[in-house]
Order: sequence, then structure tokens, then C-alpha cells
Amino acid sequence: MRFLVVTYYWPPAGGPGVQRWLKTSKALTALGHDVEVLTVSPEKATYPLLDASLEVEAKDLPVHRTPARDWFGAYQKLTRRKEVPFSGFANQAGRPGPIQRLSRFIRGNFFLPDPRRGWNGFALGKARQLHARLPFDVVITTGPPHSTHLIGRALKRQQGIAWWADFRDPWTDIYYYDQFYPTPWARAHDASLERSVLAEADRVLTVSKDLVRLFEEKVPGVRPRCHVLPNGYDPSDFSEGIEPSNEVFTLTYTGTLTLDYPVSRVEAALVDVLESGASLRLRLVGRPANEFVASMEALQKRFPHFQLENLGYRPHSESVGYLQTADALMLLIPDLPNNQGILTGKIFEYLGSGRPIWGFGPTDGDAQEILLQSQAGSLFESASEASQILQSWMASCPAGASPEARAAYTRMGLAEKLVG
Repeated sequence: MRFLVVTYYWPPAGGPGVQRWLKTSKALTALGHDVEVLTVSPEKATYPLLDASLEVEAKDLPVHRTPARDWFGAYQKLTRRKEVPFSGFANQAGRPGPIQRLSRFIRGNFFLPDPRRGWNGFALGKARQLHARLPFDVVITTGPPHSTHLIGRALKRQQGIAWWADFRDPWTDIYYYDQFYPTPWARAHDASLERSVLAEADRVLTVSKDLVRLFEEKVPGVRPRCHVLPNGYDPSDFSEGIEPSNEVFTLTYTGTLTLDYPVSRVEAALVDVLESGASLRLRLVGRPANEFVASMEALQKRFPHFQLENLGYRPHSESVGYLQTADALMLLIPDLPNNQGILTGKIFEYLGSGRPIWGFGPTDGDAQEILLQSQAGSLFESASEASQILQSWMASCPAGASPEARAAYTRMGLAEKLVG
């Protein structure tokens, strides 16, 4: 088969949104299929994260890049910020000021479905050109940014190309949607775009079963066209024979961490553990909210036997090394409505590391189901119960998911499922 993957995020961009289709495209190619990638030129893109190490993995894939209108440039001038916002505004500490609130309002009401729609016209023209040269069997669009799906919708409407829409996250139900202050008109328009994508795509790929339920509520009858394709991990990212050898029990968290996550319960559980006299190191690898870092620094002053390591964002190759050398891994699901279906990309790399997983989230959600099925650990809703489990692990640390259990989530296995 010939696939065209249309994605805004591609190396040198970093983060899990890049890895999903970078790794899947490589796996599809290894299975004998032709995959071409359509993305934006880095000079015209606005990436929250950069990871040059991923460019090496992409070098053998045919990649087509186009210009784009830079609508985020105006945002940066308006807010006087050098960085574009991360998911959930994790890199914007405290209550937003007047300029931030204004810029968010403009984003949520005038740039629909998102500011990266400035790429669509360029991408659509290039996709038509590529399809005319040598037709594709399937075009796959992946979002966020969900404006990318409108490229696939146009290709199907105009040329009848088979189109699959891949949702890595919800659209109008994303946990930070209300932080854009959408008016009723903007909500209705965004929801209309979302329904049109769900109704017209030949296949809808999602990362969790609960997202399928959510989409069925929006477009009755869409369920038969929905297929759950979770994120996964690449065994080649992990080194053989690495085991933790920490003098102090080390709990590691990687990725974004906003104040929508259960940070108060994390702090309460850690206080319980530290008040027992146990020594603990918390290692943060990624972009945690400044307020959370400040609370952990306060704990460090209060308990001399608590160590905080805030390492910031690290290249993917380095980040997975921190997973393997941890004694345990902390997984957090945001405290929001419909969070049962949230499956963060990190859960699968956590599984791939073979380390036990501890954290907070809905005990009736998709993430908990995967952890229990693979015997990799557990999520909790009670801080006291979580602290008791963590203390028992500090005395005798269990193993994480077995090689057999985590094999179901390799990128190659998921690519085979996709082709099926």
C-alpha cells in the first residue's frame, strides 16, 4: 500500500506527537509498504519542543515540506514571549495577565480550529501534486493540530482519496479548551468542524476506547469506523541490561505536567512517605508547571532526606535512559471530565522500560486497565493508599511489565494492526 502521512509535527520537532507517526511510518516501511510524509518547513513552523536526535530516525523516509503562514508570530509579539504555549499552558506560570487572556481569547475565537491552519493551503496543494504523480491508497491526517484533518477532508471531497483521521487527543473536549475563552459561536463552529471530520473520514483512529465513546456521542453511527490504535514504544530505543543502581530510591516523571494534573495528591502522598523518615529522590524530565516545581522545592527545604532533580526537557534518546535507571515511574492523568479515556504517550514507554509504574488517575479508566493487564503497577485516587504502596515498593521494589506483556505495544505490532 501507499500511505501519505500528513502531520504538522515532524523532526526537528520533539515530543510524543512526533514519535507516534515517525515510529509508525518506519514500521510500515519495514513491513513493505510505501510511506511518504507531508509536513511543514521548520523555518515556517512553530514548535514548542525541539529534538534534533529524532532527525536521524527520519532520514530514510521520503519527506515533503511546504511553507506556512506564521500566525503564531503575532501571538509572540502580542505576549512578548519567546516560547509558544505548551499543551495546557504548562510553560505559563500563575494566573494569566490581561495580555495573555486577550491573546488566548483571540486564539480561541478567531483562529479556528487553531492557528496552525495557516499551513493548510500550502499542504493541500502539495498533496494534490504528489497524488497526481503517483496515487496514494490512503491519506492519514493526525491531530493536534486538528486543522490538519481539514486537509484530508478537502482531499476526499475534491478527489475521492481514502482518508483516515487520527486523533491523538480530543478536539473540543481537550482538557485546556476552556482556557481559550471560546464564545458560544466559536464553540459551535469548532464543534461543527469536528463533527464534519468524524462524519466524513473513512476511518477514525483514536488512542483509547473512551475516545470512541465520546465520538459516538457527537456523531451517532461513527463507532464502526473507529479503530483504537494506542501509542506504543520502540524496543530499539532501550538498551539491554540496564538496571537501576540508585543509592536513594528514585521516582521519575517524564513529559509535560500542568496544574490540571493531580498535583495536590502527589504532594500529600510524598509528605506521608517523607514523614515516615524514608529517603526519596523525585526526578523530573520534561516541562513541569513552575508552581509544581516550587511546591517540590518547598518539600526539599522541609525534608532534608528529599531530593528534587528538575532536569528540564531532554532529547528522547536521553529521556528513555532516565526511565530505565529509575526505581519507579510516576504516571499522572489530568483531573478533568472524561479523563477515563486519557492515555498519555508516556505510558507505553513506561511499559517498555520494564520499571514499575505508580501514580494518580481514574481507577476505572483505560490507563489503569492497561497497567493491571500488564501487571506493570497501578493508579490511585487516594493519597494515603498511594503513599502506602510507594513505601512498600521502597522496601522491596517490584518488577514492571514483563517482556511478554509489553510486546503488545511495540510500534511494529501496532503497525501490523493498522494495516489489518
